[in-house]
Amino acid sequence: MPAYVVVNIAVHEPEPYAQYRAMAPPTIALYGGRYIARGGATEVKEGDWRPERLVILEFPDVASAEAWWNSPEYAPAKALRRSCADAQLVITAGI
Repeated sequence: MPAYVVVNIAVHEPEPYAQYRAMAPPTIALYGGRYIARGGATEVKEGDWRPERLVILEFPDVASAEAWWNSPEYAPAKALRRSCADAQLVITAGI
């Protein structure tokens, strides 16, 4: 069953965030993940949620998504992102 990582990111420092954007994709691929959406235009239809930079990743399963999130390969990129952006992130099982 696939799993999805859904992230809303508020970038505060664009230059280091650009480095993060280069670092993250290879780590995602190592765990079988792929981008579904990556910062494209969003249009809110209901509610008051106003995503700033919406990213959606798909992994083969929740275990793979969790393994990526906790991986030593992703750790340096995650630390960099946390230094230059704020995020809300969830991992959810697909159907």
